[in-house]
Amino acid sequence: MTGAAPAPAATLVIFGAMGDLAKRLLVPSLLNLVRDGLLGDDFRIIGVSHHDVDDAGLRDGLDDFVGKEDDAGEAWASLRERISYLRGSFDEDAPYAALKARVTGNAAFYLATAPGFFGTIVDRLADAGLTDEADGFRRVLIEKPFGHNLPSAQALNRQILARIGEGQVYRIDHFLGKETVQNIMIARFANALLEAVWNSRYIDHVQITAAETVSVGTRGKFYDATGALRDMIPNHLFQLLAMVGMEPPNSFDAEAIRNEKAKLLAAVRGPKAGEVARDAVRGQYRAGRAGDADVPDYHAEDLIAADSRTETYAAIRVEVETWRWAGVPFYLRTGKALSARDTEIVVVFKPVPFALFRDTDVTRLPPNELVLQVQPHEGISLDFIVKKPGPVVDTGEASLDFRYADHFPLGHRTGYETLLYDALIGDQTLFQRADMIEAGWAAVQPILDAWGEGGEPEPYAAGSAGPAGAATMLAREGRHWHALG
Repeated sequence: MTGAAPAPAATLVIFGAMGDLAKRLLVPSLLNLVRDGLLGDDFRIIGVSHHDVDDAGLRDGLDDFVGKEDDAGEAWASLRERISYLRGSFDEDAPYAALKARVTGNAAFYLATAPGFFGTIVDRLADAGLTDEADGFRRVLIEKPFGHNLPSAQALNRQILARIGEGQVYRIDHFLGKETVQNIMIARFANALLEAVWNSRYIDHVQITAAETVSVGTRGKFYDATGALRDMIPNHLFQLLAMVGMEPPNSFDAEAIRNEKAKLLAAVRGPKAGEVARDAVRGQYRAGRAGDADVPDYHAEDLIAADSRTETYAAIRVEVETWRWAGVPFYLRTGKALSARDTEIVVVFKPVPFALFRDTDVTRLPPNELVLQVQPHEGISLDFIVKKPGPVVDTGEASLDFRYADHFPLGHRTGYETLLYDALIGDQTLFQRADMIEAGWAAVQPILDAWGEGGEPEPYAAGSAGPAGAATMLAREGRHWHALG
């Protein structure tokens, strides 16, 4: 964020301040903004939770996550003194009355809570007059999941937008804070080489992957009620899809970009009811070893129902019904307890004609692939074909690689720094609008309906690449998944 102006004076109220999200991600991100000079001494935090602690209790709890960093130093000491605590239940009037007395001027309210509280908190904030922008901006930052299907997302949007304007709502997708994700637009629109071939004439298909080695762990109660599809695809992966597929905006203004992303999402065609068995695969992990840990059978995890049919892996095939992308399939997959932690976008180009190589040993040339690596090692690589040294015409594969960490100091970044800063300065570019949220749910609703009617997820061993059915889905069309890791 070099060269960016500091955010204006403001109070950030974090509902759910004693939770892991606040401790592990939000406050460390705010500390990074302080280090970067983007939050001044006039920024303060009020944590709200039902836990029976005080200001010192909240600060001491944050010390365990932030204060022990080697370079926390003066920046943390300064921010720490500006953190206070307010005890109260989210569905009672008392904490909002107390906030009304403590919050003046600019304020943002971060809902780091269970999704069931989103609408309630917005209603209570509005009832208390805390969303009135008479003496400064008032913004609400909402975590995912935003609804659990299309009807619930529509209902939540109606409830929230009945009390505050769309310009006050910042629906967060933390994937969009990653440097590589933001770089997709720069890579496409600032490089004639890429944009010239960014269409169905040259691109065969696109793969978008979010793979994890971790199991559900301590999140069993949440995960068993959610599943891989709801947790990742209509939000995280569809946002990556929108960045890849959108048309060039007429400016970098927030609404110009969000308009193009909304158009793209509205054009996504997921499998219909009769196509789900062919174009959607769900899996559930069994005992094995993933990463550096032994993983038990999903049904043996804490707080998982013994007869659970919840998927821990989901892969779907969608199309984008626009002129640019007609006939180009997009394959999306996500899962837990897989062989590697890997979030990436793979753009697979069409093969060249083989006429030149028919008299050589080359019977099949691998396609060019552009890999946008989101995590764990943010960067971009391009796989292409070269001639092997020697008198015989033979081909080999080579790669051009760019890694952010090799060229730029990234430090202890969480991905939330950009999102928090943008919310404080009022830039909604990386935040979802109501129509974008609903378009994502609409595309996967037939899958949710079909899976809800019965059937069992396909088992896969922890530490593998996922269920065999996912590979079959691509093999049916002569394609294969990019290797994880």
